[in-house]
Amino acid sequence: MKVAVDTHTHTIASGHAYNTIREMALMASQMGLEALAITDHGPMMPGGPHDFYFHNIRVLPREYYGIPVLFGAELNIMDEKGRVDLPERIIERLDITVASLHSQCYGESKGFEKNTEAYLKIMQRMDVDIIGHPDDGYFEADYEALVDMAKKTGTLLEVNNSSLTPGGSRRNTYENDLQMLKLCKKTGTMIVLGSDAHVDIDIANTKYSSKVLRDTEFPEELIANTSYSKLISSMKRSR
Repeated sequence: MKVAVDTHTHTIASGHAYNTIREMALMASQMGLEALAITDHGPMMPGGPHDFYFHNIRVLPREYYGIPVLFGAELNIMDEKGRVDLPERIIERLDITVASLHSQCYGESKGFEKNTEAYLKIMQRMDVDIIGHPDDGYFEADYEALVDMAKKTGTLLEVNNSSLTPGGSRRNTYENDLQMLKLCKKTGTMIVLGSDAHVDIDIANTKYSSKVLRDTEFPEELIANTSYSKLISSMKRSR
């Protein structure tokens, strides 16, 4: 599956990634991508950038090496009430947002019902475009409820290539993606393919996510980032 825009990547600002903005953008351009989204971790992630980093994103050019670059954040979901680790006044300056559960910020799983509630509350926010790696079995959730809310709110659900990488830190990801994609296919709910790249050579990597797409015969028309224009028109902030 050809990804035209990688919607989930990190730079050295995230504290545990290995390339600069320019290095990531250059690689994306050399790979022939139509655009790149840089979504560094929110400030509550250990080693993550301060609020000021995201506040100051307005000074950055929005084109590098001939391609558009979207600057955003991978927001940390902090609780089941829809709270994240950046204030709205900063989030509204961003070009794109991914919101994810991480044990370092949310804590350990709070159980099926509360984890599901956390996702549902986040999807009701108009400033959250994408749910990052909802396939992580360490945070068990109701996929029927997630897909239903994603459809209602226009939130994009991510199939995260890093999640599916053998030996990764997440659990039951293939089985969870399989279930989620079958429901998305049935209901016509849009997804994105995110690499979660922490190094430039991983940008737009779909080595493992492509398999679950093939196994579900998932239709390309429901994948928002197979073109830049399609992604932009599929995002909440474009409405």
